[in-house]
Amino acid sequence: MPELPEVETVRKGLLHLVKGKTIESVEVRWPRIIESPEIETFQRNLVNQTIEDIQRRGKFLIFKFTNFDMISHLRMEGKYEFDPDMQDMLDKHTHVIFNFTDHSRLFYNDVRKFGRMVLVPKDESSQYKGIKQLGPEPQPDVFYLETFQEKLKRSAKAIKPLLLDQKLVTGLGNIYVDEALWEAQIHPETPANALNESETTRLHQAIIDVLARAVEAGGTTIRSYANALGEAGTFQVSLNAYGQTDLPCPRCQTPIVKTKVAQRGTHYCPTCQKRKG
Repeated sequence: MPELPEVETVRKGLLHLVKGKTIESVEVRWPRIIESPEIETFQRNLVNQTIEDIQRRGKFLIFKFTNFDMISHLRMEGKYEFDPDMQDMLDKHTHVIFNFTDHSRLFYNDVRKFGRMVLVPKDESSQYKGIKQLGPEPQPDVFYLETFQEKLKRSAKAIKPLLLDQKLVTGLGNIYVDEALWEAQIHPETPANALNESETTRLHQAIIDVLARAVEAGGTTIRSYANALGEAGTFQVSLNAYGQTDLPCPRCQTPIVKTKVAQRGTHYCPTCQKRKG
């Protein structure tokens, strides 16, 4: 599943490819991709709309059109592909086609068909139910240490699933939670309220650092995920815990262990990341 760094990389690629383009027509081949409004209204409202910007909130892409915001969630395997000159790039997994007035096209492809699009009035994307409940972005200017620590104190939930629910801080998926917890030397099953001030400070900084490095690297390519430019991310070469089962921990050389926490495959070092509570 694309996580925040992958979605941010897609955003940057799409901005380079389609900013300023005007829609001539929209084809919807799998109706369930469009959450709202009705398919015909979705298609009609986008005609003659120009892409002014593409933003991101958590793992949601927000296309800023002349009069609308289009919220796009890629879910498991959603991808955008750009066709600059009407070449036949369609396949059975192409579900939405945005035809531009300059005869270029943007395809939304999704093998599992789990992705969703929603069209809302201009500048109202922040009120969308999936975005409204998100925690702050993992950046120092909005992700405050004191607030983070206070919320951790109020929860007895294991730290990994708590970080995955997107309410404490948004953008952390399975890969980057494992990496942040390894960096902060915290066991994924430790209750949040069992962490001391030093540990929560380390974790706060690790979340910011890990995601910033992953964004810089263009994300992590596991199997086949590539960004809007068809490029694979490179952060996988920097992973310390995720996917490193039985390999030596870079810090202490103990083999990395894989287990399940909240039904998610989880990687950690049994020496560096002792369970508390």
